[in-house]
Amino acid sequence: MSKLEELIKKLCPNGVEYYTIGEIANYRRGSFPQPYTNSAFYGGDGAMPFVQVADIENNGFKLKDYTKQTISKIAQPKSIFVSQGTVICSIQGTIGRVAITQYDAYVDRTIAIFEEYKININKRFFAYCIQLKFGIEKNFARGSTLKTITKEEFTKFKIPVPPIEVQNEIVRILDNFTELEAELEAELEARKKQYEYYKIKLLNTNGTIINLGDIANYKTGSKPKNILVRNEGNNYEYINAGTTNSGYTVIKNFNGDVVTTPSRGQGGIGFVGYQKNDFWLGPLCYAIWSKDKKVLLNKYLYYELSIKKDEILKRKNTGGVPALNGCDLKTIRINIPNINEQKKIINILDKFEEISENISQGLPAEIESRRKQYEYYRDKLLNFKELKVEK
Repeated sequence: MSKLEELIKKLCPNGVEYYTIGEIANYRRGSFPQPYTNSAFYGGDGAMPFVQVADIENNGFKLKDYTKQTISKIAQPKSIFVSQGTVICSIQGTIGRVAITQYDAYVDRTIAIFEEYKININKRFFAYCIQLKFGIEKNFARGSTLKTITKEEFTKFKIPVPPIEVQNEIVRILDNFTELEAELEAELEARKKQYEYYKIKLLNTNGTIINLGDIANYKTGSKPKNILVRNEGNNYEYINAGTTNSGYTVIKNFNGDVVTTPSRGQGGIGFVGYQKNDFWLGPLCYAIWSKDKKVLLNKYLYYELSIKKDEILKRKNTGGVPALNGCDLKTIRINIPNINEQKKIINILDKFEEISENISQGLPAEIESRRKQYEYYRDKLLNFKELKVEK
């Protein structure tokens, strides 16, 4: 019999009491002055971290090391301050992200803040419980595009509250799972940074600096009139706006050995791909290829552009739908060493990419396996028979 089973048998053999969140803690929503677009509300002397949903990590009950935005001294009196060690949970948009803040901050209105506990409860146990509860209830949240759980609704959410000794043991078990997952994610991130470091170092070799438009052709694609067109039984990828979809069966309009990057759309601009095989290019993407392969190899161009995401993003137009004009794309500066050096760099980076891909397949699979294991045990450990008592 495990320690947890012994504690449950000894302290709560007939079940545990369930409490509503309103009976467990006081809570409130964050706040931020409107409109969000007022630049005076961000940065400046005395600015503090401003926590939004995107600043809460997916797991580990942590905020990101640095928030995307800081809140100015002007806006701070109109927002909600939370001190280090406060439990918060996202209740709008991406619902159910939970953190125990590791630094003082101000909090957005899309986040609930829990404080001033009314019963004896382990804060991390509470965090595990609301993560599970909000993860279930988000499936029934109101709203068509922007889902929301209101204060009035989550006040009535009920969670189990076993004796504190049982809470502490459950926290110890679940923390072991989350710590292992965090270690695997840190290793994956370190490997990615290592690969990027060596890639940039190799591509900074001495060469001729020239505008992309002087050395490469480019054009956008088009949408097939009939996306489900069979061409001698071959399936070709449909590539558009930074994404690939091999589910389409289309005729090809490009041979392989071409670099692609989105020309417009949310989130895709800056992504650079290399198409080894034949494909269909969609209307929201550029194909880019060398004018003279005796001077510039397409695979080398791919690696060179892959480290220039910031240069590409600088050139996008942000009015309406973000877009990258071809005339602006042509001005990106490319470093071109001699052809033998290009071949050498391609060979090294191809091997790096293969190793990185193997790691990226192995570690994420391990992380996903651990996460499923954690979720299984979390759901099992937090599922108690309810003890009916008169309050």
